[in-house]
Amino acid sequence: QVQLVESGGGLVQAGGSLRLSCAGSGLTVSRAAMGWFRQAPGKEREFVATISWRSDSTNYADSVKGRFTISRDNAKNTMNLLMNSLKPEDTAVYSCAARPTGFGVTTRVVDYIYWGQGTQVTVSS
Repeated sequence: QVQLVESGGGLVQAGGSLRLSCAGSGLTVSRAAMGWFRQAPGKEREFVATISWRSDSTNYADSVKGRFTISRDNAKNTMNLLMNSLKPEDTAVYSCAARPTGFGVTTRVVDYIYWGQGTQVTVSS
């Protein structure tokens, strides 16, 4: 059974930083296309960043490019999201997600079948 568990959310002032982690069980993170998505109140879930398993190539939403960094720690079987220069509009529930082992990476929410429970990130102005 695959489980993804996020940690690291919280309250931070604008301009601050947070580091989210996603721990995987029942899934080898190094062999799965994975991503971070977020959902703000009243809005649809949206793509934030993805990382492929074939080449570790990364992709970012325009709104976070240059501020967020997605990475993997294969030894710990975790995926991380370092968020710098946070803005109030980054406030959302952040969830990590994974595709079945061996599948390619996409930015579409519907393509991901494994999801964590989400962690709240609140950025105050």
